[in-house]
This record gives sequence, C-alpha cells and structure tokens, in this order.
Amino acid sequence: MGILLPMLILGGAGLVAAVILFIVAKRFAVYEDERIAQVEALLPGANCGACGRKGCHDFAVACCEAKSLDGLRCPGAGDAGMAAIAELLGFTASAGPKVRAFVRCNGTCDNRLVNRNVMAAQSCSFAKTLAVPENYCVWGCLGCGDCVSACRFGALTMDAATGMPVVDLEKCTGCEACSKACPQGIIAMRTVDDERPTVWVACSNKAKGAASRKMCAVSCIGCGKCVRSCPEKAIELADNVATINGDLCVGCGKCVEGCPTHAIHSIPEIEN
Repeated sequence: MGILLPMLILGGAGLVAAVILFIVAKRFAVYEDERIAQVEALLPGANCGACGRKGCHDFAVACCEAKSLDGLRCPGAGDAGMAAIAELLGFTASAGPKVRAFVRCNGTCDNRLVNRNVMAAQSCSFAKTLAVPENYCVWGCLGCGDCVSACRFGALTMDAATGMPVVDLEKCTGCEACSKACPQGIIAMRTVDDERPTVWVACSNKAKGAASRKMCAVSCIGCGKCVRSCPEKAIELADNVATINGDLCVGCGKCVEGCPTHAIHSIPEIEN
C-alpha cells in the first residue's frame, strides 16, 4: 500500500498533465496552409537563398501568403517551375530573366606565365592568404574549387587539364552561390538572351599592360580598343581591365574580333 499510493498520485498527475497539454495544443495549434507543402515540392530543395529568402520552405510560405508572384522568383525552379507554382496558387506567372555564371578569368595552366601549386591549400580562401611568386596574377582563379563546392545544382566542375572551373550553362540557375563563394570575385552573373551572343571579358587582372603580359598570355592589357570599337558604348575600362555592361551589349562581336590578347569571349563563340 505504501508503494501503490505514490504510484496512483504520480499516474493521476501525469494524466492531468496530459489532458492540460492536449487542451493547450488544441487551443494554440498553428495550422499551416496545405498549399505550402505543395509549392515546396515544386522547388529544387537546394535552399540556396537565391530567391532572397531563408530557404525553400520560407519561399513557399511567402508565395502562399502573397497576393501575386510579383517580386517572388526561384532561379532554381526556372520559368517552368514558377509557372507550375502560379497555376497551383491561381496566379499569373511571367518569365524571368535567364541569368548564368561566367568566369572572368582564363588563367589556365598553359596561359599563366607564372604558376604555383596550391592544391595542398584545399580551399581558395586559404590559398588567397599564401605568398605568391613574382609576376603571379593575384586577381585570377586560385583553382581550389570553392565555387564547385558551393554549387548545389552540379553546374560547375574543375577541369583537370586547365585547372579552371567550367560552368555548365544548362545546369546553372544563376543562384549566385558560386559568385559569393569565390574569394577572388571573378565569377560574374550575366543575363543570357537566346537571341544574341553573351559576351564577357575573361580576365580580372588589374595590372598595367606590360605587367599583366608578364603574368598571363591572354590577360586584358587595358588598351581600350574594345571600348572604342563598341557601337553601343557597353564597355568600360577601369583599373586597367575592361568590363561589359550586359544590359547594353547586343552581342555584335566587334570587341571580340578586335581584342589583341583574345581576352574577350562569347557564347555562342564569335570568331576573332
């Protein structure tokens, strides 16, 4: 009897507590819109943050709470995914810009005139802190693949022969994860138009012409020939390196044809 009474008291207390918890749970339960899970199922699940939200679930919540999809876009889902989300929620979806990543460096093992082995560094962030030999391009790709590790869509790979990252434009969603991961800041995001070539300067070397040519055979030398040849005024020269304004560029290829060091590239390729 001495043991039974405490057991009954504890059991009764547990039962009362369970009833209280059940009532509280029912009273303060938060019911989630069932469409949120349906929207989330249409997303890539990468939680890359390219949409400006904390992740795919947060983006799905925002879509379901919004009165339209204006200002809401998941690059990973693409136009097809956003159209499916719009149909689910009863909205109208508009096609968004097609943004892709481009590497502003062509410092391959063959093109670099001064190389160094940084593979032991295992990350670009660490390699950036190491000492470099004379005439080594400190602005170029470090080749350790931080961008590859950051890409959650498998759109980047390291080319073993060149030591450079390669972007698969079919897989790239323009999420900017690779660009943010690159400590050199050499991965640029550009809007791609299927109706015209995409042109970019594959160089970030800020050294003056003579000095840059000692570092890389295909470095931009800041001569300004591309600036003068562009009929759209889409090219600017700053810190001895050219940059192309994608909003103004029409892909005519005159800069590609005229670049003396072949530092300007295009997709599809324009013969120079």
